[in-house]
Amino acid sequence: MQRKATSNKLIILGVDGMDPKLTKKYIAMGLMPNTEKFIKRGSAREDLVLLGGQPTVTPPMWTTLATGAYPMTHGITGFNGQHPMRLDRLVYNIDSRRCKAEPLWNVFAEAGKKTLVWHWPGSSWPPTSNNPNLSVVDGTTPTVVNSVAQVEYEAMLIASVNTPTATYREKAASDANVPCVINDLGKSAQDREYTKTMADGFKPLVYEEGNYDEPNRYLILTREDGEHTLSEQPFDVMLSPIKEAEGWINAPHGAKEITFLFAKGKIRRLGLILPNEQGIFDHVAIFKSKKSTEPIAVLEKDVFYKNYLDESMDYFDNKVLCNRHMRILELAEDGSYLKIWLSAGMDVNNDMVWHPKELFKRVTKHAGYPQPSSIVGGGNMKLITDCMGVAWDTVCDYYAKALNYCIEQEGYEVIFSHLHNIDLQGHMFLKHLKYHEGAKISEADAELALRRVYVQTDQYLGQFLHLLDEDWTVMIVSDHAAVASQNEPLFIGDITGINVRLMEELGFTALKKDEHGNDLYQIDWSKTKAVASRSNHIYLNLKGRERYGIVESEDQYEVEEEIITALYGYKHPQTGKRVIALALRNKDAVLLGLGGPESGDICYWNAEGYNYDHSDSLSTTLGYQDTSVSPIFIGAGKGIKEGFTLPLYIRQVDIAPTMAVLGGVRMPRECEGAPAYQILTEAY
Repeated sequence: MQRKATSNKLIILGVDGMDPKLTKKYIAMGLMPNTEKFIKRGSAREDLVLLGGQPTVTPPMWTTLATGAYPMTHGITGFNGQHPMRLDRLVYNIDSRRCKAEPLWNVFAEAGKKTLVWHWPGSSWPPTSNNPNLSVVDGTTPTVVNSVAQVEYEAMLIASVNTPTATYREKAASDANVPCVINDLGKSAQDREYTKTMADGFKPLVYEEGNYDEPNRYLILTREDGEHTLSEQPFDVMLSPIKEAEGWINAPHGAKEITFLFAKGKIRRLGLILPNEQGIFDHVAIFKSKKSTEPIAVLEKDVFYKNYLDESMDYFDNKVLCNRHMRILELAEDGSYLKIWLSAGMDVNNDMVWHPKELFKRVTKHAGYPQPSSIVGGGNMKLITDCMGVAWDTVCDYYAKALNYCIEQEGYEVIFSHLHNIDLQGHMFLKHLKYHEGAKISEADAELALRRVYVQTDQYLGQFLHLLDEDWTVMIVSDHAAVASQNEPLFIGDITGINVRLMEELGFTALKKDEHGNDLYQIDWSKTKAVASRSNHIYLNLKGRERYGIVESEDQYEVEEEIITALYGYKHPQTGKRVIALALRNKDAVLLGLGGPESGDICYWNAEGYNYDHSDSLSTTLGYQDTSVSPIFIGAGKGIKEGFTLPLYIRQVDIAPTMAVLGGVRMPRECEGAPAYQILTEAY
């Protein structure tokens, strides 16, 4: 069935992690004028809140926004899914083949609307429709468009007159405070897993039983194992000697030479540290060799250099053309030491996750190369603002330029778009909004960094304001926001794996020990009744269901009761208050949109103030410094009331049906939400 459309052109501007509370605050401060214009020309609640679903994390909520279905229905119940054959393994969940609900973009394409899905990290890739009206660009990770094209990590070049030889060290630093002289940074971390892709451009779902006694990287025993240390993500370091330039055909007098080690040392480039007219060293030129007459790039101190193009190597040792950004962070006036930040490197010809592939060439021709993301933080403000922040400026500009090109030249009529700038940058400094022991930056500096991200977002959204005058309907939404927690989170609720410690303390999870009585990264299944997994799920070690099950099926109810009682009774050791807000059996979790076969036997949420930044808490959770977990909603343009303050809540499941009504198409098959009737100009 097809309805009469109120609007023929619709776009969702999805901004991952955008907080309505902070948005209101920064609008009041005059920092987000473009967002304020969308509000004045459209409809929103006074508090801008979209009532969020559960769990409050990227893949489930973007899938809900696209399908109008709850996670218990579409099956994406966490950032990762539970492995079907073992409790201590996870499965990547940003994969459309794991979704059990129909996305709205397939409906629009079926109805004859030219539809674009742009980097939507919720069941969009691989495409689930062959309809020629549908185009899908990426959606394999939350970071940036074409992140599968990344062939190099972020890195730091550290050059010194005291460094003897050029060396490449993987995962050697976590902030810019790396000493100028490094004798030994230890063994490098294991290279990231990289798997040959199939014809659809994505790793297939393959479950292998493997060795059940092998150490498990998904077990969280220490702070370093989990998401609490995301802000200290390590990056690679290039070490280079600084010496007098010799053997060059055009090196100026007094120039000093250095060595760049790209592709983990497989490709070398030579650089000259050069003085200005006053004899002060203030810029660096990069050459392919000493025989080159022209530099590939010239870097000036404290200037962000965008899109350095040069050769690199992919993970199969094939040469590729790569783009990256650079910035000189430190350069001694006498040229005796140098630090340069280098962004991740991207293969500029990789069209693996573009459907159709021809779109990649056309967008690249008009908008430039897809831009690398950045996740450097480490509590170093220069890295956070001057490197990571500016790198995301380039991502935002690229997205806006690419999407506007797709609207103006490619003729797309319906667009689902997503930007991850707030969420990913926030992970680097949000926890510093509340002082904690060992913090490297102040609360004030963290707030300045946060403010910068929202100004950046406002500038991005402003590049779509013109659509309101061109009969477009625009919806600004997020999947969740994130909080600065009041207290140090305990070892339960972590998104990245199996949370051992609190469950161990309560007597439900046990670890194996070595001959000295030290913990091993292996679960002792003979003594384990249950494990807490994926930030919201607890699974019982049931006989007949699990490989090493010890809990009898007839005892399941009582063991669940024992676990729930213990969770509610647990008090934080410093505050004496409960750390669990809610714990529900699988059958009861359906009240919040969880439960079902893709959820644990128990679903739980951490209490406000005892949670990580998001994912483990209810969507109504508030945090320090005006932060919250609630997502945002602003609707404006054709078919939506102007200057209207909504007295009721709109839920995340309501976005897809509201879009369907505006666009005059049927509801997605599994849709559980309803149109937001109150904001529509036409009565239904």
